[in-house]
Amino acid sequence: MTSSPHSSSDSSDGRDSGDGSHLTRIAAPEGVSPGTGYSHVVWGTGRFVAVSGQCALDEKGEVVGEGDPAAQARRVFENLRRCLAAAGAGFEDVVKLTYFVTDVAHLPAVRAARDEVIAPHLLPASSA
Repeated sequence: MTSSPHSSSDSSDGRDSGDGSHLTRIAAPEGVSPGTGYSHVVWGTGRFVAVSGQCALDEKGEVVGEGDPAAQARRVFENLRRCLAAAGAGFEDVVKLTYFVTDVAHLPAVRAARDEVIAPHLLPASSA
């Protein structure tokens, strides 16, 4: 495969996973308008880890940031970070994010929390 200005690879992210894992991201395939905040295509080699959906719950099962979408989004991404770490992975290994929110007006808070933990050149495919 040849690289284009619209593709990036995370193999040079400074991490040596030791398992041969490698992800390639294409923000905008030829003829497709670039998305904002996600890559249209992500594919990889190596191991596969699935993480269940997360809610804004702390380790005791209590809601974090009730009524505060930004605090809840930050907690969700913290829970995701912990789940990924348990599998020896990180956000740079994520291929796809799917969001379920109670109000689409909360999406900017979700995206801001995502942007705090995922570098722009490593954005996964996404539902929103």
